[in-house]
Amino acid sequence: MNKKTVALIFGGKSAEHEVSLRSARNIADALDKDKFTPMLVGISKEGSWYRFPDTKIFTENTKIVDSELPANAEPVALVSLKGKPVLYSLKSHSETNIDIAFPIMHGTMGEDGTIQGLFKMVQVPFVGCGVWGSAAGMDKEVMKRLLQEAQIPNAKYLLLTPFKNITYDEVASKLGSPFFIKPANAGSSVGVHKIKSEADFAVKLKDAFQFDTKVLAEEFIQGREVEISVMGHNHSPEASLPGEIIPQHEFYSYEAKYLDDNGALLKIPAEITGESLQKMQSLAKKTYQVMGCDGLTRVDFFLRPNGEFYINEINTIPGFTKISMYPKMWEATGLSYKDLITRLIILGFEKYEAEQKLKTSYLD
Repeated sequence: MNKKTVALIFGGKSAEHEVSLRSARNIADALDKDKFTPMLVGISKEGSWYRFPDTKIFTENTKIVDSELPANAEPVALVSLKGKPVLYSLKSHSETNIDIAFPIMHGTMGEDGTIQGLFKMVQVPFVGCGVWGSAAGMDKEVMKRLLQEAQIPNAKYLLLTPFKNITYDEVASKLGSPFFIKPANAGSSVGVHKIKSEADFAVKLKDAFQFDTKVLAEEFIQGREVEISVMGHNHSPEASLPGEIIPQHEFYSYEAKYLDDNGALLKIPAEITGESLQKMQSLAKKTYQVMGCDGLTRVDFFLRPNGEFYINEINTIPGFTKISMYPKMWEATGLSYKDLITRLIILGFEKYEAEQKLKTSYLD
């Protein structure tokens, strides 16, 4: 394979903007420079696109905002010229060819199918799930509908909206107490709260609605929090060894994940073996296929004391920070961080090549 230019795209208009930069730094460091040339493309919190010449953007900045840009930030646009994807400089008017895009944008405007739609419009291969799989995976209500249709066990829930009043007692009577509330379209536990009382419910629901117009109230499942990394094409996924999260906070909140170095203990691989391991890996792969995933996804479980597995959620652009579970679980399975990144890029090329064989014109 000739050396390919990989556009690492990070940042964006998301509550997980800062986490995205940390993930992108690790991927840039791990990228096999003998096979790939990295191109660093950051999207500001306002939605502007910039190209950066080196990794100082990660060491000298924790976020990208239009009013505090480094002097070497070059405004750019991703466009299609003569059927080829290029990064067009709005400053020098130069064009740079892109071979593949690697989106590292956690949460809204990156993980929800929006940027994947842009990639398809400009005809650039990309790493990870497509438009539909990304959108369905991001929306927890849609995810639950699909899981229920496929008879994949998951927690009971109610849909809450700003347009329909529902009381704490109504929710508690159907789901029990305590229960969780979470924005339908947000990641990394942003806006997620454990509700124990009516006073909690009123305050925390208001916070959750800051991040989405749909909020789920979800049954609290007492059990171990276990995750599995899945990779591959939808028809032939592979599952890693599992990892277990042991929160040191009340639950695995945003603070426990990213702000508190001691917020959680990670046990990789988790102490799950034999038939239970096979069942979990099989369920992870089934979930991946049902959700239309392709490339990569992390599947999160609850494991009850009686041995029953429940799907909590999926994450189609999981974290790639130094403490992130997705790469660590593959490392425990025998795949190094560097080889993992190479494999994901190759999968992106393979998916694009398969899609290019499909007809787009009835008359031709």
